[in-house]
Amino acid sequence: MAAADELGSLTKAFSGLGVDEKALISILGKWHPEQRQSFRKGTRDFFIQDERQFERWNNAHEATVLWTMHPWERDARLLNESLYKRPQYNVLIEVATTRSSEELLGARRAYHSLFDHSIEEDIAFHVHTPDKKLLVALLSSYRYEGPKVNEDIAKLEANTISTAIVKGGALIENEEIVRILSTRSKLHLKTVHKHYKEITGNYLDEDLDRAPPLQETVQCLITPQAYFSKVIDASLRLNADEITKDALTRVIPTRADVDMKLIKEEYHKKYGVELPKKIQDVANGSYRDFLLTLIARGD
Repeated sequence: MAAADELGSLTKAFSGLGVDEKALISILGKWHPEQRQSFRKGTRDFFIQDERQFERWNNAHEATVLWTMHPWERDARLLNESLYKRPQYNVLIEVATTRSSEELLGARRAYHSLFDHSIEEDIAFHVHTPDKKLLVALLSSYRYEGPKVNEDIAKLEANTISTAIVKGGALIENEEIVRILSTRSKLHLKTVHKHYKEITGNYLDEDLDRAPPLQETVQCLITPQAYFSKVIDASLRLNADEITKDALTRVIPTRADVDMKLIKEEYHKKYGVELPKKIQDVANGSYRDFLLTLIARGD
């Protein structure tokens, strides 16, 4: 549980009464999920109990850091912003494919509560590109997460995808590819990926380079640490635009308690520099300190 003095400091900060920034970073960065839940439950001025039993940010106040939010609400707001504020279909794919089935279901429930309709409904109504079917399918998915994989089916589906790629055409509209990527378990898809390499000699995501949404889907499902390392690196480049830079604020809080250690290892292997060192060199002030606190959680 969060200590009373820590709760008091954060309550003052969110009220606009001021708090030592270093102390705030230290408090938020070290809290575990149950401590963040304790804070939400204990600060009814900022978080209200939702009818679906999670503590939701009260919109009457300014938005707090993604880190403090309930993970369901955090993902629901990311989905909504990515659809409405500035369309970023890659973020929709990211949330749909790198969360567990229960986490994705929770995000969909939170979306209902926050916006009074479903994310599937919003995509179906507002997206007018061939991506629509893939996005709805991914966000509607509830994947099997057990250990069983049928090797014969996985090999058959690797052949199906290979044939579709060779034939050409609009891969994003290929119903079999969409079905396989949106319904199969991640372990099954890793086996499909293995068989595809055996059949073609190529990596599946590389062969999907002319269909970026499918390529991002495969990367998120098969090698999420490599995907997130790439997103982080792009966000830290000096010539990055604001949308690309914002990815750092999204990725670090959402992965800090999940696979940050693996992301850091992948980043170092791929780019030859430690991620904390890169952030130290590029970011500034309290924002930098908070990011460094969060990524240190994986050590």
